[in-house]
Amino acid sequence: MKWQAHPLNTAIRISLPKDPDLALRPDNSKTPAISREDAQQEGFLREVDEALREQEALDLVKRWGKLIGWAVFLGLGALAAWLGWNYYRDQGREQRSEEYVKALDQLEAGRLDEASKLLAPLAKEGGDGSQAAARLLQAGIALEQGKADAATKIFAEVAADDSAPQAYRDLARIREVALRFDSMPADQVVAAMKPFAQPGNPWFGSAGELLGLAYMKQGKNDLAGPVFASIARDKAVPDTLRRRARQMAGYLGVDAVDDVNEAVKDVTAANAPEQGQ
Repeated sequence: MKWQAHPLNTAIRISLPKDPDLALRPDNSKTPAISREDAQQEGFLREVDEALREQEALDLVKRWGKLIGWAVFLGLGALAAWLGWNYYRDQGREQRSEEYVKALDQLEAGRLDEASKLLAPLAKEGGDGSQAAARLLQAGIALEQGKADAATKIFAEVAADDSAPQAYRDLARIREVALRFDSMPADQVVAAMKPFAQPGNPWFGSAGELLGLAYMKQGKNDLAGPVFASIARDKAVPDTLRRRARQMAGYLGVDAVDDVNEAVKDVTAANAPEQGQ
């Protein structure tokens, strides 16, 4: 059999070999020819099925990648605020902490411009963590205003700031990668997220999702499935993130359901990504 095919949809040329064994026997038996044709048809259908599943996986990466990017932002943004407030409180920087809280109040009220004004002086001075915390919120505001490039730039700067606390730098790096995911080569995403995507790491869930999606972009579903399953089973990971991971693991053929009740919740929430598009 000689044939050429695009993975999804291309005309196929089939030429059967001139095999004397395929000639009709004196008793007009067609069994050998039918057997060969059935095998050819089965092989063709198998390849089409695999190609379609591969395309579905890529479509899923695109659909979920955008959703996960925003989910990471919301989770890490809240954590950045918490880290900043606790840092100011623990260090006794009452005045700066008050200014920071005022900025957070403005953010909660949706007054982004006012929040930016309050954060500006905090972001310009102090290499003890207060500056990095303010910068992280500035990046979040830029993203909320549709300025993804500006937000990405700020996250990259914080991630590269040796004077910033490591927790802030790690947070910024994950956000930078999440924003650049669509345009960033998959191997770079893997290299950047792999150190964080380890059970016990505070960023395991968020980094693990990005790592799993990057593996899928590479066509390495055999590596992506176990990553999602591990996230789904980690009780330290937020429930919404675990639910997404269970769905992804199931799609990739990896069983990540330890609790039937959790599986029922997953089915109920299965259409949530589409509704959020």
